[in-house]
Formats: sequence, structure tokens, C-alpha cells
Amino acid sequence: MPNSLRGRVRAMLHGIALGDALGAPVEKLSAADIRQRYGRVTSLNTAWHKMSLDATARNGRVRGNGIVTDDTLMTLALMNIYGDVNRHLDAWDMADGMVRQIAWTPQWVPELQREAMLIDRLFYPEKWIFQRHQLSSCDPRQGGIGNMVNCGAAMYIAPIGVVNAADPKAAYDEAIAFASGHQESFGLEAAGVVAAAVAAAFVPGTTIDAVVETVVGLAKDGTRDAIVDIAGIARSLRGSGASHEAVCDAFHAAIAKYSPMGDDVNHSPARIGRQTDAYRPSRLNAIEELPLALGFCLVNDGDFRPSIEDGINSGRDTDSIGVMAGAILGAMHGESVIDAADRELLDSANKLDLTASADAFTATAKAILAADHQAAEARQRARLTLV
Repeated sequence: MPNSLRGRVRAMLHGIALGDALGAPVEKLSAADIRQRYGRVTSLNTAWHKMSLDATARNGRVRGNGIVTDDTLMTLALMNIYGDVNRHLDAWDMADGMVRQIAWTPQWVPELQREAMLIDRLFYPEKWIFQRHQLSSCDPRQGGIGNMVNCGAAMYIAPIGVVNAADPKAAYDEAIAFASGHQESFGLEAAGVVAAAVAAAFVPGTTIDAVVETVVGLAKDGTRDAIVDIAGIARSLRGSGASHEAVCDAFHAAIAKYSPMGDDVNHSPARIGRQTDAYRPSRLNAIEELPLALGFCLVNDGDFRPSIEDGINSGRDTDSIGVMAGAILGAMHGESVIDAADRELLDSANKLDLTASADAFTATAKAILAADHQAAEARQRARLTLV
């Protein structure tokens, strides 16, 4: 059944890997750069914009032609943690399970084209997990304190929406509890909201507008305000015939109030000592990936492939925008959105079996959901004895 839990989890994981692999070759380019160099990226068979540089300049990595990044690999790591513990998670599972996954479990890392520890590939805010928990032995709930505030937890948090399918508040709460071991401030808030959006996407017969309204009801501070602003623009432009360039310009103008980075997302010697509010804790700011992903989903009325493509062609953190849109819409639409050729390329390019991984995780999620149902019934029986 394409709209069964299994079919939806398959589509969610496919959406994550697809958005990741489509966005990876153009990550950190601006929308204008992408238009100039590529026109519009629509295929996994896209060359990385850095391929003309030597291996040193590329940090020894390869991208393009279906290769995924840490967004997908961290998602799979989170799914593995659930498979190990078979229950809901909290910050102690970040301190134990995620440290074990990234630092002590060798795996094939596609960008490195070799077996390695995932930590060898991770960006500094994700390496922070190892430093804070294993090296510093912090209180797990305080693991995210002091980290560079970014989308690092939100990019892999979608599986928490699955084990809380159709219960967005529970997904939000569990994501906050777990990701507090990795992120803080609006980076932590975004993780909660992404998990809630995925959980809301599992509600039978839902729409992207309903998903967005649900997460607006849960989101806090700058994250909520950014989503509201972008959603308003998206709805005003939906069906208007506005060009992708016009939509990007409108979205970027709106998100600038909450995210000061703009198109300058590359770190270089020229930025040493430069003062910025980017990446610092704030109740007023938001990561830009999540509001933009939701905006492109809305402007395309929840259409799976156009939403992902519009997101990654908007530039900047293209892979994570694609991942978030793909996760939400994959969960919402189910297996019918999976293109067989894309699935085959994603598996072969990355030495993965996404369907098998999704199905194994579905079995775990079903067991957790069934245990939740039994516990809820037991609580209700106990409460009735008190009335």
C-alpha cells in the first residue's frame, strides 16, 4: 500500500536523499550563481561546481551524480539508534547512541569514497557532539550549549517525526529533548519544528497548508515569526505565475530579518575577526533552511519534485533545504513520489539500500507506536478508576 506507514517512510527517506544529492553540487552558490552556471538543476546527474578545483581545495571530497552528504548519513544514524534501543529518545541517547554512530562505527562515506568514521566528514557543529559528550562528559541535556547555532540538528531529525506519526506535539517534545544534546537556541527550535512537520505530514489526507499551520502553533520566537512571514509570501504568490527568481528574491528579503548570512556563506581568511550575529543564540533569529523549505512547499501547493527543485535552486544551504522539503512531502505523499531511476542511482552512488533501511526503521517505529498505544490505554484505564 503506497500510503501505508511503510510507503510513507520509504518516501520520506527517499525525499531526504534526493534533496540532499540534488542540492549538494550547488551548495553555497547563490541563486544567481546557479542560474548562471546551470540554468536550473533538475537532475541527480549534475557535476559539482568545485570539480575543476584540485583535491586539496575540495578537502578531498567528491559530490554530484547522486552522492549524498552528512544530512542523509546522520539521518540514517538516528534511525540506527532507534533500532538499537527500540523506544523514544532523549539527550542521553545523543550522548551514547549518536557518539557511537559518528565516532566509533565505520561506514562508507560517499563524499570521501572510502570507509571512515562519519565524524571525519562532519562540520564543526556536528563534531561538537563528540567533543561535548565523550571528551567533556557534560550533562547530556547541556550538550548543545556553546555550539555554533545552525541547522545541523534539524537536517537529520525527521525520523523522530515517524515514531510520533500524526502527533506533532509529541514529535516536537522528543526532538527538543534529544537534540538538546547537540544544539541550542533557534538551532534546537528548528529541530523540534522539523520533527513536528514530519509527524503532521503523516496525518491521513492532510495538506501542506495544514502542516504549516500545525507547526506555526508549536514554533517559538524567531522561528515561528520567520515561518509565518515566509508562508504569507508563499500563499500570496501561489498560482500567480511569479518566476522562481521573483519567489527567491521575496523569500530572501523576508528571511534577512531573521538570518544575517545572506549569500556570503563561505568561510575564508577574509572573515577572520569579522563581527556577526550569525550562528549566535537569539530568540529573534531563525535558521533560514526550514522557513524556506516550507515556503517552497507552499508556493508549489505541496508538489513533491517542484518544491525540492525550487528549494535547491534558491542557493545557499541547498542540500539541507532540499532535505527538509523532501522529508515533509515524502511523508505526506507516500511511495508514489519515488522515481525508480533516482532510487537506483542514489543506492548505487552511495552504496546504500534506502528501501531496506526504511523498511527496517518502519518495523522499529511500528513497535514504538504500538507500545505507545498500549501505554495510553493503560493510563486511561488507571484514570477511570480515579473518577
